[in-house]
Amino acid sequence: MTAAAASVVAGVALVPNWSAGAAVTDDPTVDAATRATFQKLADAVFTDRTQALVQGAGKTETRHTSGFSGSVRLSGGQTREQKSALDELRDRRGRLAGLGEKYRAGSTKVTLDATRVKGRHAKVAVTEDTTLTYAAGTTAGGPRSTGFQAHHELSFTADRQGNWQLTGIKDTDQGYLAVNQVAKPDVSGAKTAAEDDGPPSAARAATTRPAPAAPKNFSATGYDYKAMVAYAQKYWNNYNPDYPDYSGHGAGGDCTNFVSQALKAGGWKHVPGYTYDFHKWFGNNEIQSDSFVGVNEFSWFALSSKRVTSLANVYQLDLGDVLQMDFNRDGSKDHSMIVTSRDSRGVPYVSYHSTNTYNRSVASLVASYPNAAYYAYRT
Repeated sequence: MTAAAASVVAGVALVPNWSAGAAVTDDPTVDAATRATFQKLADAVFTDRTQALVQGAGKTETRHTSGFSGSVRLSGGQTREQKSALDELRDRRGRLAGLGEKYRAGSTKVTLDATRVKGRHAKVAVTEDTTLTYAAGTTAGGPRSTGFQAHHELSFTADRQGNWQLTGIKDTDQGYLAVNQVAKPDVSGAKTAAEDDGPPSAARAATTRPAPAAPKNFSATGYDYKAMVAYAQKYWNNYNPDYPDYSGHGAGGDCTNFVSQALKAGGWKHVPGYTYDFHKWFGNNEIQSDSFVGVNEFSWFALSSKRVTSLANVYQLDLGDVLQMDFNRDGSKDHSMIVTSRDSRGVPYVSYHSTNTYNRSVASLVASYPNAAYYAYRT
């Protein structure tokens, strides 16, 4: 048994079986070995999705899920869902290649967090950790890899013979913004302002290349952009206990809260006042202004305070700049990210929360969400 497999079995042995005392006599037993197989199937599902993005893996690549049959396997419906997801990810791989981005390797590890069983139905919570390595020459002096951590809930149903079938997968992070995810991004929870509030409007940024030159003067503002990047790199997946964590708590998740923390680490100062006034900006472990944690409110504060200016093109972004997206182009922004790297080709890389991600290229975002509206801010 490998060390990873041993850790899985050891970990799942600690997970309570909530079916005890509730199941009827003919309900199947979910023991440690079955839980371990749930975990292995989940690992196979997400490994296949990651590998679909790797260059050189054609339609004949190894399907890790094909080795499951019998007591734990994919249902017919989920088999079709998986095929559809892989097809979409292969198309994304092609779009990325067209933008000059390729991955030479991918690694996915899934761990089991909890299992809840009621009769012939099981809910399995898992954590996915994925890293994709950029192909040689792709980033031209930029980061060597990108990665993320995502959380999922898998639904299993047992047939009359006690065999378990995977019938559904739900991504439980807000945002649905992992590189290998195909679900539509979450656009719930974003706020809009009343007309008499008079918030400023951000200009949409183009996504075409090459972008007009817009070099950043790193000494003009007095902010420490290296400190912003260092903060984001430290806390992209290791949350700072000095701030609340809004992941999974509605209203857009933790993305803007994370960006604000990084900007604060680089020298942005508090503007105290009424929490609902978008002209104010402050945040600590006890209280945060709406502009500190809200996607649209951040834009309104940043523009009205002149702490940022709008950039004409997303490829003009540089270290410490901020990128926002409006996935369904309804005028309400849905997601905030901070630039943590830029390569010599002029491609920026962003890090963000919900889903926790580091050094994802702007090209990857454009390839994955070609119909979204983008807003680029020079800080």
